[in-house]
Amino acid sequence: MAWNEPGGNSNNQDPWGSGGGGRRGGGDQKGPPDLDEAFRKLQDSLNGMFGGKKRSGGSSGGGAGRRGGFGLLWIGLVLLLAVWLFNAIYIVDEQEQAVVLRFGKYHETVGPGLNIYFPPFDRKFQANVTRERSYSKQGQMLTEDENIIEVPLTVQYKISDLQAFVLNVDDPEASLQHATDSAVRHVVGSTAMDQVLTEGREAMAGEVKERLQRFLDNYGTGIIVTQVNLQSAAAPREVQEAFDDVIRAREDEQREKNQAESYANGVIPEARGQAQRMLEEASGYRDAVISRAQGEADRFSKLVAEYRKAPDVTRERLYMETMQEVMSNTSKVLVTGEKGQNNLLYLPLDKMINSRGAASERSAAASASGSSTQTTRLPPELDPREVRTREVR
Repeated sequence: MAWNEPGGNSNNQDPWGSGGGGRRGGGDQKGPPDLDEAFRKLQDSLNGMFGGKKRSGGSSGGGAGRRGGFGLLWIGLVLLLAVWLFNAIYIVDEQEQAVVLRFGKYHETVGPGLNIYFPPFDRKFQANVTRERSYSKQGQMLTEDENIIEVPLTVQYKISDLQAFVLNVDDPEASLQHATDSAVRHVVGSTAMDQVLTEGREAMAGEVKERLQRFLDNYGTGIIVTQVNLQSAAAPREVQEAFDDVIRAREDEQREKNQAESYANGVIPEARGQAQRMLEEASGYRDAVISRAQGEADRFSKLVAEYRKAPDVTRERLYMETMQEVMSNTSKVLVTGEKGQNNLLYLPLDKMINSRGAASERSAAASASGSSTQTTRLPPELDPREVRTREVR
């Protein structure tokens, strides 16, 4: 039966098991936990830890409470000191630096080692100043010849002055991105599309680096740019096919030019050589004709002198030489024998023809060298002088 039903609780007990209309009764009755008693036990334990005495009666309760309050205060102070020391002592690595601000004003730049600062009066900014950082960007830009291309690039940089990096600019890396965008657009805008797409990227990267570093120095960001890499630029996707056609046409044009230059380099020297050879041949022919004419003139002068001395002998010699020259170029063979004799003659026609051919070659060589005064001798069986001598006999 519930405790609050009429006539159901003759002892008038509440749910906590205490009688007397809800008031705390004698020692055998149980009540709720006493917070004051628990707090006094905790104070007694802390006093025992820090050298205090436990309370012995009600008259000394006030002094023990004051000593317990001081113990808690000391514990709080020790904890606060430990937390402060944990935050105030810091280590700077070999690759790092730290900038300390005291009351919001620059105080010092700390190098590697174990250091301490005094928060909250001091503020510390610690960063790696030797590690190279990178920033990548890609965007559509307008070239000098009014073509739109996409230029991807990567900027590598380091922190050169940590004080300037922390104090001069609110967000130095954002300023780096804006400066990079400005420098790249300026360089690409003053360069033709062919240079951007082909061999001009290296020169453009150097110009972008120089301009970007000048911007960062003017801003006082404390950043030094170590490298700017311009990757392969390309046309936007919407017009990529048209750009590919243009590039192929230019490659074909360059190939045709190279082939034409190769053909010209092969033909022109050959033509010049042929022209020089013709000039040399003409000069040689002129010299040969002049020399031959001079030789004939000298020969005639000497022949006239000899003719005046002995006309008959000279006439006979001229007749023989003429007949020899005429008969050396004919294919007919004249054979004569002594009167009254009917002998069988052996004629080596092959040797005679070969001898006649060799004589013709020697005559031509003598004519080319200007030695026209030399005469060619026939074999004895064809020599007109021998034939005439036989007839006389």
